[in-house]
Amino acid sequence: MNDLTHIDQNGRPKMVNVGDKPDTERVAVAKGSIYMEPETLARVKAGNMKKGDVLSVAQTAGIMAAKNTAHSIPMCHNLFITGIDMDFILDEEKSAVHIEACASTIGKTGIEMESLHAVAVAALTIYDMCKAVDRKMRITDIRLTKKTGGKSGLFEIE
Repeated sequence: MNDLTHIDQNGRPKMVNVGDKPDTERVAVAKGSIYMEPETLARVKAGNMKKGDVLSVAQTAGIMAAKNTAHSIPMCHNLFITGIDMDFILDEEKSAVHIEACASTIGKTGIEMESLHAVAVAALTIYDMCKAVDRKMRITDIRLTKKTGGKSGLFEIE
């Protein structure tokens, strides 16, 4: 169990001490998608869902989720987030909304979980706001696509 950084010598959870690490600029990009019926996507695009402007609410929810990641993920550190950008791409061919979150910080530990959390909550918000007209929606492919900073440096898969 020595390879698991969040487990102590007794096999119990612990939060890693990052106090001795240097501050570096860190950026993480995460992506995910929610697939829906074409009629649902058309309503999202037109902004005529009964609960309101789906993408504006999902953007706000994603930003709030990034800011509150440490409250949802037990071993995450509270971070000073210097920026969060959310982007939504409406894909009519695949009948999907593709979600991207880019979070940044200057600190001792990475910001990957904040970007991933933002995408997940934005997708769940879209689902919540559209479920009255489409219960077949599918949230898929939530993943980290890029991170910079820290000891491990650049990671990029897309």
